[in-house]
Amino acid sequence: MSMIERMRPRPGLKVLVTAGASGIGTAITRAFLEADAEVMICDIDDAALAAFSAEHPAVAALRADVSDEAAVDTLFDAAAERLGGLDVLVNNAGIAGPTGAIDAVPLDEIRRTLDVDLMGPFLVLRRAAPLLRDSEAGAIVNISSVAGRLGYALRTPYAAAKWGIVGLTASLAKEMGPDGIRVNAILPGVVRGARIEGVIRERADASGLSYAEMEAQYLANISLRRMVEPEDVAGVALFLCSPAGANISGQAISVCGNVETI
Repeated sequence: MSMIERMRPRPGLKVLVTAGASGIGTAITRAFLEADAEVMICDIDDAALAAFSAEHPAVAALRADVSDEAAVDTLFDAAAERLGGLDVLVNNAGIAGPTGAIDAVPLDEIRRTLDVDLMGPFLVLRRAAPLLRDSEAGAIVNISSVAGRLGYALRTPYAAAKWGIVGLTASLAKEMGPDGIRVNAILPGVVRGARIEGVIRERADASGLSYAEMEAQYLANISLRRMVEPEDVAGVALFLCSPAGANISGQAISVCGNVETI
């Protein structure tokens, strides 16, 4: 096998991508489809799911909130029927959460952020683990954030959850390594798209700045002075699930242009 061939996942991988109907999730889904994988996605955005299904009618796309245990059970029952197993889990589902001081953010918004961004991956992993143990190419890619290594003022629920994902990844790599399952986290930086636009807008409002001024602050804190594209994250996810990534596990890999601070 040539090095170029080693950098491509083997054809036929059975892949589940949570929150796969838009943004980073869609870029990752498309990347695996291009690599001849059999992919299934879930999401909670009905409009995004409809648009995705119109573009990819052969891909199973279900509505599922990963923070809802019953919904996760339904998702995996469908995955078992549709995919007949699982080789790769991409734990991508998450929300931006509230922006504000710790004593000003409503408690229900804090709980919702932790439920989706941290408890959700736990619920998904509990159902995925038995299927991945039966795979000969088991791999988990958890999507964290640079907020999971830097901290994030005025975005504490989100940052706390993303730090939790890094700890979850390191712990699961030890736990599931003897089963041949690789577990890694990707830490995206400022990824171009609707979500970061909303985050920048909310932070600008909280700081009394214009959107343009706040966006300039974000870019000034990135060594490469540019946003990341969703496809940049997808490429790393694909690599981690390829033969070339066979001995990479327990790692938190930033794809961020070197975010210096946030």
